[in-house]
Amino acid sequence: MDYDLIIIGSGPGGYVAAIRASQLKMKVAVVERAELGGICLNWGCIPTKSLLKSSQVFDYLTHASEYGITISGEVKPDFNAIISRSRNVANGMSKGVQFLFKKNNIEHIKGFGRLEGNNKVQVEDPEGNKNNYTASNIILATGARSKELPNLKQDGKKIIGYREAMTLQKQPGSMVVVGSGAIGSEFANFYQSLGTKVTLVELLPRIVPVEDEEVSKQLERSFKKTGMKVITGSSVESVDTTKEKCQVTIKTPKGTEIVETDIVLSAVGITTNIEDIGLEKAGVKTDKGKVVVDDYYCTSIPGIFAIGDIVHGPALAHVASAEGIICVEKISGIEVEPLDYKNIPGCTYTTPEIASCGLTEAAAKEAGYNIKIGKFPFTASGKASASGAKDGFVKLIFDATYGELLGAHMIGANVTEMIAEIIVARKLETTAHEIIKSVHPHPTMSEAIMEAAAEAYGEVIHL
Repeated sequence: MDYDLIIIGSGPGGYVAAIRASQLKMKVAVVERAELGGICLNWGCIPTKSLLKSSQVFDYLTHASEYGITISGEVKPDFNAIISRSRNVANGMSKGVQFLFKKNNIEHIKGFGRLEGNNKVQVEDPEGNKNNYTASNIILATGARSKELPNLKQDGKKIIGYREAMTLQKQPGSMVVVGSGAIGSEFANFYQSLGTKVTLVELLPRIVPVEDEEVSKQLERSFKKTGMKVITGSSVESVDTTKEKCQVTIKTPKGTEIVETDIVLSAVGITTNIEDIGLEKAGVKTDKGKVVVDDYYCTSIPGIFAIGDIVHGPALAHVASAEGIICVEKISGIEVEPLDYKNIPGCTYTTPEIASCGLTEAAAKEAGYNIKIGKFPFTASGKASASGAKDGFVKLIFDATYGELLGAHMIGANVTEMIAEIIVARKLETTAHEIIKSVHPHPTMSEAIMEAAAEAYGEVIHL
């Protein structure tokens, strides 16, 4: 064999798996036709957080007087400079992966990879030349792309996806964002913060619908305070792009509404990249657009594995990375335990931020648990008051019988940094009592976790 392992795709699943495999003394190659780092580093997680940071800085400056600071002269965003900074950050991260490949002796085979059998990968390079490579093991980590709806076809100009939303030549005066998941809400937040008039449309009854209902309500309130128009329980029926501005027809519970806008951003989900990668030829089974795998990511064909967005589970970068590590450790013969998909953090980097894991209140009740709920608002937090970021709360859900932490749901400043405490606590089967008795530093936003646990058991001090 040419390699011990060939990985098709260099996103957070593929490149992390490659590095771990190299550490385990495997000879590794990664097939990637675009930039190393995949969507996450180049067109997803990293550049969007750069954009959101710029909008946050702008928001600080426009509210400087609230912090006792006077700024003379007009403060306005330089849209092109913000976009340029985001691209530079992404490029730097991609170069970082290049460095890690060199450090770990991982070969980058540039081109489009497809299976040519159990142990063979064909790579078509940018010039159209095809070369075959063999490996004892192959991991598919081809990721996903923006989903297109039949009535919302993306033209890259007036109806766009997340890629175009990161590289627009000029800031639009108005935008309709279709879909209020993490991608849609983050872009809606970014553009609204810079002064674009945003309308956010969600098919389901509430925005960020996978989150706890109270979190959804809080984010909607925060969005509306910025002037954003939020329309829930509604669907975009059609978009007329023949005129200078888009005419968006929206079916709402109150009737049909037509919204005129410069740009429509489709953020209705993702589609897996499993076409034309040789799955049928190799005999790899799929189900509903996903590759079927076992607990250690082996497909129906021994020696062929799949991780990340193309398999079951949440389509999140950190999940793909964890899957990649488990997969290569299993290949190398290390005894590993399957990933606990019930203890995965989900983060949305809006203002305020959202972070959650485990069961929502509704899901816990539906599962038959007798629950205790503790909720601590940031309006009662000294650090939140000092920071001028009092929107939001921490909500913890416990099993009343045993004190098990069933779920955590946070919305507020920096909560995406706080959720890791909950993940470790749940991994260690920590109870409410242990959280309450663990001394948290003051003043911090993280004190709200301790206070929420205490509130569930009638011991809260600052409420």
